[in-house]
Amino acid sequence: MAVQSRVAAVTGANKGIGLAIVRNLALSYPSSALRNGPLTIYLCARSASRGADAVKALQDDPQLKKAKVLAQDGGDTTITFREFDVSDQSSIHQFRDFLQKEHPDGIDVLINNAGIAMDGFNSDVVKQTLATNYYGTLEATQSILPLIRPGGRLVNVSSMAGKLNKYTPQMRDAFLAASKSGVSDCTALMQQFTKAVQDGNEKELGWPSAAYAVSKAGTTAFTKAIAAQEDKQGRGVLVNACCPGYVNTDMTKGNGVKTPDEGAKTPVMLALGDIGGTSGGFWQSEKIIEW
Repeated sequence: MAVQSRVAAVTGANKGIGLAIVRNLALSYPSSALRNGPLTIYLCARSASRGADAVKALQDDPQLKKAKVLAQDGGDTTITFREFDVSDQSSIHQFRDFLQKEHPDGIDVLINNAGIAMDGFNSDVVKQTLATNYYGTLEATQSILPLIRPGGRLVNVSSMAGKLNKYTPQMRDAFLAASKSGVSDCTALMQQFTKAVQDGNEKELGWPSAAYAVSKAGTTAFTKAIAAQEDKQGRGVLVNACCPGYVNTDMTKGNGVKTPDEGAKTPVMLALGDIGGTSGGFWQSEKIIEW
């Protein structure tokens, strides 16, 4: 059998959890279930300069050097920067077209990590947060999933902030029903939330006044809906959502209790096939948890 090149892409990867995911993919790939030939990892970020700095930092990383996992040190893995802005549909489509052209046989792994957490709560914060965390991640998922070859993995980084125990029983049931019925119902919930905030009556309708939390509940919902669709196609591509935990990054303003490497563990293990023989799960600390 010919040695096959593996291809992975990680969005929002110039710092924090995303950077740690790329680092740990490189470290874990040689002993993983996915290993089959050399690995190319696309480190994706909005800023070309920050992306280039991140690649350089990984190339100089003492642990990666010691493990000799990068191609420059005689290993299997090459890390390359690609520009990608999850809030910009044309940027998502450009990245998809690049992957299609560069890897006509398909890719193996997509980890959608890019996201934002804004201060404050009002209609503008809700629109911007959903545009990136929900609509952008959904567009990236739907655009790139068809390129993932049989046996590959798609991992959406969601959050415990999107757990359904923050909602009224009726709202929780609505999320669960949407996740089973399809993406359009998940999106309808996001539209209802946006309108409720505009009208100033989100609390009366059972929504939390928290844009990030709702965006992540929506992400988990549509991930489950898409996993079910993908299962019907029988390609063996596994689609899961996960929470990295409360990680000490810019996004948590340094308040997190986990290191980025600890936060990267579950998404990396899902991506490399070391856990998660099922699809449509919500994972944390290397196991499926209740959403």
